[in-house]
Amino acid sequence: MNFREKQMSVTAVVGAQWGDEGKGRIVDYLAQRADMVIRFQGGDNAGHTVMNEYGLFRLHLVPSGIFNPATCCIVGPGTVVNPETLIGEMAELASAGVALDNLWLSERSQVVMPYHRLLDGLEETARGSGQIGTTRRGIGPAYADKAARIGIRLGDLCRPDYLAARLAQVLPHKNLALQHFGQPALNLDDLLAQATAWGRVLGPRIVDTLPMVQEAVQRGRRVLLEGQLGVMRDLDWGTYPYVTSSNPIAGAACAGAGLPAAAITEVIAVVKAYCTAVGAGPFPTELKDDVAVHLRQVGQEYGATTGRPRRCGWLDGVVLPYAAWLNGFTGLAITKLDVLDGLPEVKLCVGYRLEGRLITHVPDTPDLERCEPVYETWPGWSRSTRTARRWEELPTEAQAYLRRIAELAGAPIRYVSVGPERDQLIVV
Repeated sequence: MNFREKQMSVTAVVGAQWGDEGKGRIVDYLAQRADMVIRFQGGDNAGHTVMNEYGLFRLHLVPSGIFNPATCCIVGPGTVVNPETLIGEMAELASAGVALDNLWLSERSQVVMPYHRLLDGLEETARGSGQIGTTRRGIGPAYADKAARIGIRLGDLCRPDYLAARLAQVLPHKNLALQHFGQPALNLDDLLAQATAWGRVLGPRIVDTLPMVQEAVQRGRRVLLEGQLGVMRDLDWGTYPYVTSSNPIAGAACAGAGLPAAAITEVIAVVKAYCTAVGAGPFPTELKDDVAVHLRQVGQEYGATTGRPRRCGWLDGVVLPYAAWLNGFTGLAITKLDVLDGLPEVKLCVGYRLEGRLITHVPDTPDLERCEPVYETWPGWSRSTRTARRWEELPTEAQAYLRRIAELAGAPIRYVSVGPERDQLIVV
């Protein structure tokens, strides 16, 4: 197939910072005109907050396009799925009147098993002062088993005999690890019964999703690829080891969804108007003053999964071009501009000082931990942005700040969010 000759619309929506940028809010908006949304990586360790006519939701596994009944929503093979979380999320959506007829699960997605969650928590506690900030949801151990080729996949839940053989192979090793931490062994029969029960509930949705994806792309349908977290939590390019266990960047969307690289036609980077992070690791622009309190309280910066207060700071303009290169941004969606309303000034990091030297690139973690931010200061705006519906209605100071963000990212602004509601999104 010659992709250059096809009229396609495959858009990857990715996080340009540490995660929690508001990707779910952007996908929910774009999905109103999309034919398919594919979640391509991650698990239930991070949530996408969506507010619309159905209510307020924190989606951890179900794609954020689920609110459009005409949109096919796929949990792709690059994800790791906790069936209990997924079943609970589906029940919450159904009770709110959201149709689930178009929700499909790749048979190749990995399953987060009970021993993954147990070991995740035990291992994180054992790290003591060196904890990396895991959510203890079992994501890292599940991806580790995937790489070690001992993982359980969603399709296995529908094949009881095959599942029993796989669990019998892996469980002795997991019980040895649990024994190391002084924990009781898990029972094979109990685990098998639980997994087959998941299979009975989810089985009708567990399919080979590749033909569906292939047909959508070949027919030129509008396809959205939904990532989790952001570039600074990427397994290879983030602040290792304070990272997630998968790759949230656009390049990984192809493998995680089932697409050739040439299929992606645009990459929308979601950029929060300031920066937040959950978990440990270097965060150069972190604030611990009254501004941090303002950002956290006004922005409601608490983890959608854990409820942990997010670390808050000024926008990091060194990270932006780094993320732009790794993802190939074609446009920006800037969120939570309204949180900066009323601040007398806003700052923007444009470099780091490392051992007396000014650098404008993102160094490896040990050096990033020693970096001090170098700021530009921009005038704030006293007028609220929350009622703005067109670019021209934004305060001139806010427009100038946004233009500087676009300049640093090297990509045009496509959307500006001034509140959580769908109609509080300015299309530029």
